[in-house]
Formats: sequence, structure tokens, C-alpha cells
Amino acid sequence: MDRRVRQELGGFLRSRREGITPTDVGLPAGVRRRTPGLRREEVAQLAFISTEYYTRLEQARARHPSREVLSQLARALRLSDAERAHLHHLAGAPPAPPPGPSREVRPSIVDLLDRLPEAAAIVISATYEVLAWNDLAAALMEDFSALPRQDRNLIRRAFLGPYRNGRRLYGVSDADTFARTSAQHLRTAAARYPADPEVTGLVAELLAGSEEFARLWATHEVAARPTLCKTFAHPLVGPVAVTCDVLDITDRDQQVIIYTATPGSPSHESLRLLSVIGTQHMSLPG
Repeated sequence: MDRRVRQELGGFLRSRREGITPTDVGLPAGVRRRTPGLRREEVAQLAFISTEYYTRLEQARARHPSREVLSQLARALRLSDAERAHLHHLAGAPPAPPPGPSREVRPSIVDLLDRLPEAAAIVISATYEVLAWNDLAAALMEDFSALPRQDRNLIRRAFLGPYRNGRRLYGVSDADTFARTSAQHLRTAAARYPADPEVTGLVAELLAGSEEFARLWATHEVAARPTLCKTFAHPLVGPVAVTCDVLDITDRDQQVIIYTATPGSPSHESLRLLSVIGTQHMSLPG
């Protein structure tokens, strides 16, 4: 790493250090400070490195910080995903790929779901685990808060859950398309996270428990077509036809799925009714 790059790295660290207050990282504010932000020794303490070494980094005198040190600094300085990647690339040590799909949903995305009162919306991981949802999604699909984590996985629910043997999850009209698409997406996730035990375990569980999944898996297809619309067969309000929009959260390998009905349509009225009923009278059909 040449001196120019080391200077860029040091300047980046210094600017981020000066932009954080002690209370941001759980440290006491203490007495009045001469300069804004954290002291070098405080950053070093949070990153579990020596103050001398951190000072050398800021002063462009340290040549090759390790990936571990960079990760510790990113955590200590509360860097965003983009800032973390920038730090690693400056140091010539690109961040290691994540070992498995992210399950952490950004607060702004959770807030977005709550701001969609007439739309049912969920966030799913790369393996189709439902990570977040709004009240209308719970009323339309099921109360995910009442399920253990493993049962919030839509692929597991579709192939191994109470709807197997000819019955389809939520009575959706595109059941065959969902089965094929979810298997294709899971194959992509398995290739992206080959060492993640949850991903490999899910694939093994589905292969052992579902002939349909095993057949789809054997095709080795990975190109999935998006579903533009579907109909839910709801046990209380009947069929609910919705349009499906998918927003990719690329940095987390997640998707926001938003279900809306045409304004003024019977399905729109059904969604409005579900928003009032909520999950209080819902139960899975026997």
C-alpha cells in the first residue's frame, strides 16, 4: 500500500472518528473536549487494538492492516455497509463474503412496511425466511409472530408444512410457479453461501422430505421469472387478488415483497376488511 493510499485511509478513519460522539458508542461523555468526536485511544479500545497502532494508521505509517483489524475498526466506528467496504478496499483487503444470508433488516425498511397501510408487505431472506412483516401481511397470510423461527421459512412451509400433499400454502393461485421459483432461488443461495450450515441443512431437509422439491432441485434451474399477480384463498374473506412488487435490498441479499389490490375492487375491500379484523380471528384451516 503506497503512501498516498495510506494517507487516504488515515484521513478516512480520522473523519469518521471525529464524526462520532462518546454517547454514540456507549462511552461516558466526560469533560468538555478540545476536538469533536472520539479520542484515538477510545477508538483503539473499542476496536481491541493498541492506541499506538491506531495512531500509526491515522498517520499513514501502518502498511498492511489485517482484515480482522479492519472489521474491528468498522464495528468500533459504526461504519455503514458502504463505508465498511470502502475501508477494506482502501487497505487492499476486500471484505470476506458473508458466511450466510443476512437476517438483520434495516430499521428504515421496517418503518417502510408500517407506512403501507393498504398493502401487505414482508421482507424475506435469500432462503425465503420471513424476517419482517406488517400487520396486513399477517392478516392476509398468517401471524408470523406466533411461529417459531424455522416455521417462518416459506420454502419449508410450502414443501414440508401443513399444506403439503396437494394443499398449497395460503391457497395461492400460483402454487406451482412459487414451488419452482423458490427452488431456483434456493439453489442460487446455496451456491452463494456454500459453507453456511443453515442453508445446507435446509436443502438437505427439503431433499429428504419432499419428492416434489427433489424433482425441482434435480433440474438445476436458476433463472426464475417474477410473479406479477396472484390470488390468496383466505379462510375468512375469500379470494384476494393482488399485484406483487418486489424490491431488492442488494447489500443484505433480501427482498421486500409488496401485495396490493386494485383500488375499488372486491379484493381491495377484502384487504381493508382484513386490516380491521387483523389476526385476532385467524386460524389455519384444518
